[in-house]
Amino acid sequence: MKWLAFLLAALNLAVWFVPAWIEPSRYVGVSSGTLPRVSSLKVASETMESLSREESCLRITLGMFDARDDAENVAAGLKHKVGIVEVEKELPPLHWVLIPPQPPEAARAQFRELYLQGVESYIVSRGEYRNAISLGLFESLEAAQSVMAEKKQANLNVVLAKFPRNRLGYALVFEVESMAESEWVQAVEAETGYEFDFVESNACEGVARPEKNP
Repeated sequence: MKWLAFLLAALNLAVWFVPAWIEPSRYVGVSSGTLPRVSSLKVASETMESLSREESCLRITLGMFDARDDAENVAAGLKHKVGIVEVEKELPPLHWVLIPPQPPEAARAQFRELYLQGVESYIVSRGEYRNAISLGLFESLEAAQSVMAEKKQANLNVVLAKFPRNRLGYALVFEVESMAESEWVQAVEAETGYEFDFVESNACEGVARPEKNP
C-alpha cells in the first residue's frame, strides 16, 4: 500500500510540473522578435514593386518640333496615346565677331559711325559683352574668321567670341516597356514618316504620366 501511495503521489506531481518544463521549449527563439511585422512586409513589397516598374518602364521623348501645332498634328495621327512637352536642347555655340566692350558713350558714337558707313551692327545691351558692338554671328568658324580679317583691314579692333545658344521646341513623350524601346521608336517614325533628331530615354517616374493628347 505504501508503494501504491508513493506511485500515485509521483504521478500527481508529474501531471502538474512536466507540462511546465516542456511548454517553454516549444517557443524557443519566438520571443526574440525575429519575425517581421506586417508593416515591414508591406514596405518591402512596395519597394520591390517600385524597382520592378523602374526597370521595366521607360519614358521616351522624341523631338523636336519648332511649333506646338506641328507636334500636335503628328501626335493626332498616331495609334498610341502620347503627351507633348516643351523641351530645351543645347546647340553648338555660334562664332561672334565683336568690337570689344567700351564706355557707353564711346560705343554709341562708334555705332553711329558704322551705321553711316552702311555696316550692319548693333550694341550688345546685356551680359558679359555689354556695350560691345556685334558685327555678326556665324555658324562657320571660317566665315567668322573671314569677316574678322575684313574688319581688321578697315582698322577696326575686333575679337572672336563664343555665342551660346539653346533651341526651344516641342517633343512627343510616352511610356513603353524597356525591352520594346527601339521597336516603338521605329514604329512611330514609320507611322509618321518623320525622322526625329533626338531620342531621350529615362526610367518612368512613379505614378506620373505625360500630358495626354486631347
